[in-house]
Amino acid sequence: MRATPPLLLPLLRSNAVGELLAWLYLHPESEYSTTDLAKRTGVSHSTVSREADRFTAAGLTTERRHGNLRLIRADTDTIVAKPLTDLLAVTFGPAAVLPPLLQPIPGIDEAYVYGSWAARYANQAGPLPRDVDVLVVGSADEDELYDAARAAEHVLGREVNISRIPPASWNADEGDPFVTSLRSKPLHPLIQNGRTP
Repeated sequence: MRATPPLLLPLLRSNAVGELLAWLYLHPESEYSTTDLAKRTGVSHSTVSREADRFTAAGLTTERRHGNLRLIRADTDTIVAKPLTDLLAVTFGPAAVLPPLLQPIPGIDEAYVYGSWAARYANQAGPLPRDVDVLVVGSADEDELYDAARAAEHVLGREVNISRIPPASWNADEGDPFVTSLRSKPLHPLIQNGRTP
């Protein structure tokens, strides 16, 4: 069965392609093994390997071998690199940019993107997201979350709003209408159990 093109960027075949390209192009200084990309995106290793073949054949990425590892990085010396990076930042960027900014902050048990971006990622119809809403579960310092949001805004080119709630509120069976509403709508995980999924 063929995947539905993602609403975030219908030019691409799937969310997996968007996320993989976003990880590569929004972190151009890094190279990733196919195993690492699979872990970071939640995409199967075989899909990552197949897409990496396509990216390299199209001149979007370069790769090198280090023993048994296949290391891939964005090819930023092409004419499409800058416009592709900009397009990926405003579409699939939150999935690639936010985890590395949030991961080092102590006290984050879980983190999710919610709202319009998460809905579009889940292929629910609607207008393009104007901002990115993030929920952090835990006791993280609000100043550090604020700094992470501003750093994300610089890359994503849109407002990033981070809300923090304590684990007891998130894990309660009922009570908080905000939590009940969030749980009934799409959530895109950024951090779970203190780690990127």
